[in-house]
Amino acid sequence: MKTIKVSLNSIDKVKTFVNDINRFDFDFDLVSGRYVIDAKSIMGIFSLDLSKPIDLNIHAEGDSLQEVLKTLEQYEV
Repeated sequence: MKTIKVSLNSIDKVKTFVNDINRFDFDFDLVSGRYVIDAKSIMGIFSLDLSKPIDLNIHAEGDSLQEVLKTLEQYEV
C-alpha cells in the first residue's frame, strides 16, 4: 500500500479522477480525518471536504503501482 496526497478541488477534477482510477482493478481509499471513502465512488468523494488535500491509499504493488502513480500525477500535491 502507498499513500499520496491528492487535491480534488473542482467537480471536473473529481469526475476525471474517478474515471482514471476506475481503469484499475485495485482498491483505492480516500482518508479525510476519521472518514474513509471508496475513491471509486463519486458520491462518496463529494461527501468529503474537498477544499484541502486528501490522503489517497493505493492498494497496489510493483509495476502496477508505478502505472497508477503515473496516472495520478496530475492530482498529486
